[in-house]
Amino acid sequence: MKIAVVCDVLGEPNNGTTLAAYNLIGFLKERGHDVTVVCADQDKKTTEGFAVVPVKNFGPLNPLLKANHVTLAKGDKRIVSRAIAGADVVHVLMPFHLGATAAKLAVQAGIPVTASFHAQAENFTAHIACMNSRLVNHITYLCFYRSLYRRANIVHYPTQFIKELFEGEIKRTLPCRVISNGVNDVFYAPIEEKPHEGKFTVFCMGRFSKEKSQQTLIKAVSKCGFKDDIKLCFAGCGPQENKLKRLAKRKKVDADFKFYTRDELPAALHAADLYVHTAVVEIEAISCLEAIAGGLVPIICDSPRSATKNFALDEHCLYRAGKWRDLADKISYFYRAPDRIRSYREKYAALKQQFRQRDCMLKMEEMLADAAAQSTKRTTT
Repeated sequence: MKIAVVCDVLGEPNNGTTLAAYNLIGFLKERGHDVTVVCADQDKKTTEGFAVVPVKNFGPLNPLLKANHVTLAKGDKRIVSRAIAGADVVHVLMPFHLGATAAKLAVQAGIPVTASFHAQAENFTAHIACMNSRLVNHITYLCFYRSLYRRANIVHYPTQFIKELFEGEIKRTLPCRVISNGVNDVFYAPIEEKPHEGKFTVFCMGRFSKEKSQQTLIKAVSKCGFKDDIKLCFAGCGPQENKLKRLAKRKKVDADFKFYTRDELPAALHAADLYVHTAVVEIEAISCLEAIAGGLVPIICDSPRSATKNFALDEHCLYRAGKWRDLADKISYFYRAPDRIRSYREKYAALKQQFRQRDCMLKMEEMLADAAAQSTKRTTT
C-alpha cells in the first residue's frame, strides 16, 4: 500500500504519541509499504519519505509548547496535497491543524482516512487552567470530532476506555478498531532475580506535567516511616520538572529525575523494585505496560479519567487519585513483604503477553488495508 502518515507532533521520541508514530512508521516500512510522513520537523526536509510543512505560530502559547518539547504543524494545503496524492489511505495521528487539513483534502480527493485517538481533552485543557472544567473538555472533544474524526473511515482507539469516553461526549458511534499501541520486545527480556541491594527503588514514568500528578508519589513517600530506605526514580521530561525537584528536596525524599532513551530504559526498569503510575489523565499508559513487561508490579492511580487503572489486578495495585496516604499504604504493603512482589509478578505474566507490539502493529496494518478497500467516496455530517 501507499500510505501517508500525518503527524502534527513528531520530533524527538519523548512522549507516547511520538513513539507510537515512529513504531507504526517503522513497522509499515519493514512490511514493504510505501510510507510518506507529513510533519513539521524541519530537520527532515532532506530526508527521503518525508514531506515537511511549516511550524504553526501560536503567539503567546509558543513558550508553553517549547517547555513541553512540542512543535505543532501548520496545515499547508499545497504541501499536504502533494504528499497524499496517489495514497491508498491517509492515517492521521492528531486532531490538530495539520491532521484536520490532511483529512479534509483526502476526503475531497476520494482517499480513505484512518485517524488515531492520541489526545484527551485534558492534555490540552491542563495547559490553560481548565483541566477540571467539564464544559471546556466537552467543547474540546466536539472540536476534535468536527476537525478530524467525523471524516475518518475508521477511528483507531488505543483502549476501550477512550472509545467509550469520546463517543459518550459526541453522542455518536463511529466505525472503529480498538488496538493497543503495543510494547516493544526489548521490554520482554528475561528477568534475572537479583539480591536486594541498596535502597528500595520505586520507578515512575511519564511527562512531567500537571495531569501526570507525580507530586502525589513524592508526598506519599515523605510520610512513609521507612522513607530513608526508598529511592524514587522519575523517568521523563517536561515543564513541571523543577517544581517536582523542589518538592522532593523540601520533603527530604531521595529522588532522581532523568530522561531515559529507549535503549537505557529496560535496564533501569529491571533495577527497580516497584512501579507507581500517578497520571490522572491517560488514554493508554504504554509506560505502565512497559514496566509490567519488564517485570515490575504496578501501583496505579484509580482516576476515572485514566484507562491505566484497568491494568490493576486487585485493590493492592490501585490507589485513590490524589490520596497520597492511600498510596503510602499500598507502597508499604509491598515493601514490608518482598515475597508479594514475586507473587504479583507471576500473576501479571499473562496480562503482559496481550500487548506485544508486533501483534498490535499487524492489527494496525489490517485496519489500514480495510480502510483502503472501502469506497473512496463518502460524506461527512
